[in-house]
Amino acid sequence: MSNGISIGPIVVPGRVWTAPMTGVSDLPFRRIASRLGAAYVATEMVACDHLAAARPEAVRRAAVGSGLPLMVIQLVGADPDAVAKSAALAARAGAHIVDLNFGCPAKSVTGVACGSALMRDLATAERLVAAAVGASAAPVTVKIRLGWDDACRNAVELAVRAEAAGAVAITVHGRTRQQFYAGRADWAAVRAVRDAVAIPVIVNGDVVDVASAREALAASGADAVMIGRAAIGRPWLAATIGAGLAGRTCDEPGGAERLDIVAGHLAASLAFHGERLGVRTFRKHLAAYIEAAPWPSSPDARRAARARLCRLEAPGDIVAALAALWPSSPARLAA
Repeated sequence: MSNGISIGPIVVPGRVWTAPMTGVSDLPFRRIASRLGAAYVATEMVACDHLAAARPEAVRRAAVGSGLPLMVIQLVGADPDAVAKSAALAARAGAHIVDLNFGCPAKSVTGVACGSALMRDLATAERLVAAAVGASAAPVTVKIRLGWDDACRNAVELAVRAEAAGAVAITVHGRTRQQFYAGRADWAAVRAVRDAVAIPVIVNGDVVDVASAREALAASGADAVMIGRAAIGRPWLAATIGAGLAGRTCDEPGGAERLDIVAGHLAASLAFHGERLGVRTFRKHLAAYIEAAPWPSSPDARRAARARLCRLEAPGDIVAALAALWPSSPARLAA
């Protein structure tokens, strides 16, 4: 397995990618994950009509900032003009890759004909890809699902149309929209997409460790894997899985290193969002950091610690409480 994958003219220096996650992959998270070795970390999903209108929340979600070796902005929308304008804005802002979301299953998104709702309107989906490709100097990729439901599994047709419209890579989550995140991702079903297009295909869904990454790649034939929720509280995960796939040792951070990562992430969140919003925004990450750590060894004790620490307001108190909770012993990630 080679180390890089070409996305149009852009070479992503790794084949384990971190998914765009609403409420998670803000600029502080992307900086931390990139510093820890993640080859690809996308922004939160950015609404095209909001970005085109320069709404502050959309601009914040699409924030480029410095310290990122690769900048990927994910857009969601259903209007070709807004998608074109947003894709052009993203490229001018410094995006190396513009990704279109045709896979989000949330009712608030599908209810306005966006996200995975476009898997029921392939003609519009194709027009959106063409609009983004025509407006953006950066290469355009697309993220989809297997289909809307089991009666409408049309990922292959959408991928073919997207490629014809100029998309240079396709990410496929191995579930339908109606599954949301229930059941198991069907990695084998992604192979039909891989066989139908010449552009890179990335498999997504239920990739949580080295073993599941190997299995997903083998079942799908995909060129890369994308991890999502498993990276919350473990921003180093893409790098450790990538190392494992390459046959290198995969070590999870020990207590002292983990504390440094969390403290740096919290400080970055405060600097980006301001202290009050920064602490609130960070709580989902804090909860995940505590849940993902092997200390305390009891899940019940970790849950109790999570509840206690997520009520703290002062950043210094949060770091001090974590320092008291975690030892300095290393933990190994099994390959």
